[in-house]
Amino acid sequence: MSRRLKRLVFLATLSLTLCACNRVGLAYRNLDVIIPWSLSDYLDMTREQKGWFNDRLKEHLSWHCTTQLPGYLAWLDRLQHMVETHQINDAALQLRTQEAKQAIAQTARQITPSTVELLQGLNDQQVDEMNQAFAKDLQERQDQYVKPPLAQQIAQRGERMEKRLSDWLGPLSASQRERVVTWSNALGDQNQQWIANRAHWQAQFSAAVAQRQASDFPQRIETLLVNRETLWTPAYRQAYANTETQARSLIVDVMADSTPVQRQRLLKKIDKVRSDFSALKCLKTAQRT
Repeated sequence: MSRRLKRLVFLATLSLTLCACNRVGLAYRNLDVIIPWSLSDYLDMTREQKGWFNDRLKEHLSWHCTTQLPGYLAWLDRLQHMVETHQINDAALQLRTQEAKQAIAQTARQITPSTVELLQGLNDQQVDEMNQAFAKDLQERQDQYVKPPLAQQIAQRGERMEKRLSDWLGPLSASQRERVVTWSNALGDQNQQWIANRAHWQAQFSAAVAQRQASDFPQRIETLLVNRETLWTPAYRQAYANTETQARSLIVDVMADSTPVQRQRLLKKIDKVRSDFSALKCLKTAQRT
């Protein structure tokens, strides 16, 4: 993951997309964040498929940079204003989160037709290999996040969050670290629900791809990519709602307890992200037209 991508991931974290542990990796620092999984991680494409995929990816990246990034810059402005005016509160975070989710859905909807076309062109061997890759991915995540005792899961989750926050705010105070511990404990066995839901999604995706020539295949893929929340298990739906609530509460409390030095560091980070995005050639071209 690139440093720039990590910056955006944290900003999304601050806006509550921190609770999503989705796969990233489609070679663009925004597009890969908002696509829930990466085809290249699971498919061994032929030379022809790779050529077609790269051409389509370029088109999607151009669309994304010229039509979506301006909105991202405005989103960063709103986030920066929240920090500057000490308005990191639950209502504001919910609003920023909703804006981020809308951006995710819009891009997922945009790339769905290309995803459908690629999947419909897979042969049976490629589908089998994709399913095997899914199974391997799931097992690795289970071993890392579910197999350890619950107390260890909670401790590791807290350590990951403390590192993320420290990267952007600098060293945390004792009270901030304690708040992170409280947050991690409040999530309980969320890892189990997340992995179970991931397995549920992968099973539905595999079932759809097995019938990739069916007339309803495009709609099934759109549901899986754009409206995936409608397919969540009841247990994960409840766990996710708790995750969002606990994450907002954590961010509000940590920022309320932040020092001027920490806030200044965060503002500099936000400004660096804005500068990086503003410097992209495709965005400059769009702004001149």
